[in-house]
This record gives sequence, structure tokens and C-alpha cells, in this order.
Amino acid sequence: METIIVKLDSQKMENPEISIFYELPEKLEKYTRNKVTDNGYDYLTNTIVGIWLATEHAKEDYPKVIEYISKKKVCGNDLSKTAEIYISQKDIAKLEECEKVYPKD
Repeated sequence: METIIVKLDSQKMENPEISIFYELPEKLEKYTRNKVTDNGYDYLTNTIVGIWLATEHAKEDYPKVIEYISKKKVCGNDLSKTAEIYISQKDIAKLEECEKVYPKD
């Protein structure tokens, strides 16, 4: 398996509810027909959380994650304005082992 991480800063969200850590992976699983699945979350700082997603092909599947967050609100949040997305070919990679793919700086 490979890794996709969605990094969220609660200070930049309109509605920073903890339920987003469960709702976003669940919605992405449905949206991608289980190509992208929940693989947990972790607090990176007091306000920043990483949501880990597992997939067979991170480079192929991360555009679907971007597509979803660009079209849909999750828990009242427009994540296209606040999320950062990272990928790695490693299984359960650490954030520093990943390549940032969204937004392009």
C-alpha cells in the first residue's frame, strides 16, 4: 500500500469539528469506490492534523482526493482553501517522507 496524507489546520477551517477526521475518509472511500481508504489520523501540532489514507497507487489516486475536496464541503468546510495533500509510495509514511502535491506552490 501507498500513502496519501491530507493535512488540515483547524485555525484555517470555518468549522473545525473533530468529526471531520472520520467523515472525510469515509466520504473519500465512497467517492473513490474504496480505492482510497482510511488509515488513521494524528495531531502534528496543537492545531494541525494529518489524515492518513491508504491506496495501491498514490500518484493515480490523489487527483480524486483533490477533485472531491474541490467539489464538496466536509463538516461545513471548504477544504480546497485549507488542505494540503502529500503522497508517498511508502506504506504509512511520515509526513516528512512525502511529496507535497497540493496546492502547488
